Amino acid sequence: MTELRIAAAPISWGVCEVPAWGFVLDADTVLPAMAALGLTATEFGPPGYLPGAPAELRAKLAAHGLTPVGGFLALALHREPGTALATARDTAALFAATGAEVLVLAAATGEDGYDARVPLTDHEWRTLIDTAASIADIAAEHGLRTTLHPHVGTHVETAAEVERFLADSDLDLCLDTGHLVIGGTDPVALARRYPHRIGHIHLKDVRLSVADEVRSGRMEYSKAVRNGLYVPLGEGDVDIAALVHAVRAAGYTGWYVLEQDTALNPGDTAAGPDRDTEVSLRHLAEIGAEQASTRI
Repeated sequence: MTELRIAAAPISWGVCEVPAWGFVLDADTVLPAMAALGLTATEFGPPGYLPGAPAELRAKLAAHGLTPVGGFLALALHREPGTALATARDTAALFAATGAEVLVLAAATGEDGYDARVPLTDHEWRTLIDTAASIADIAAEHGLRTTLHPHVGTHVETAAEVERFLADSDLDLCLDTGHLVIGGTDPVALARRYPHRIGHIHLKDVRLSVADEVRSGRMEYSKAVRNGLYVPLGEGDVDIAALVHAVRAAGYTGWYVLEQDTALNPGDTAAGPDRDTEVSLRHLAEIGAEQASTRI
């Protein structure tokens, strides 16, 4: 049985595209931290966090033994499609030039952050679907796969919206265990129901008690992150082992990206994120060993 393809993401070290999200550790701190934990691949993080020149970006990652997986791109797909397509075209070209594999697209509201959103009209939803399809075509021209990431505070968040997207679009999903749970979707059930629509995986564990506060509107997402919404794999309420088993049984051979969304305070170091990521890696190793033993 092949080993899991495990990658990192800068958000686990507090690096986020949202203004005023928190203290941002620089790449010369985060990339060595990933490498020290034995990680050999990473997503890019928000636009501008890493160098924008392909050769410089490749060299920076290679200096730490890291290969690029791809990255997250949140765009307002439902409005001004031309702007979204132009950004996606530039992003896809950069990703492809570095040897990345996947563009992880999210249907952003167009506002800063993920704490509030306004429902779409049917016309805006249709524009979102069409724009996502066009971006997938652009990415494919560069040899990249595109997946749509259901995400808190975007226009594909709730269980109903995930189902609607799957019905209306041909794009595969980035299955993010944390964001799906917060939006009201069971990620294991989703993987079993749509085994061939899972194109990429972000692994998170969450405390359901805090996720319920977000889903009900009693707590903003950004505050929930600071209040312990996300925890290392195995310490929350998501059945990570069942998810891994379900997708592997269906033939998934893609990446499992560790993403414990974190917001740091000024003066924080990488020590906390390092510790949490190490716990998550250990949990994944245990899952892999258990599943291997059942196949002997």
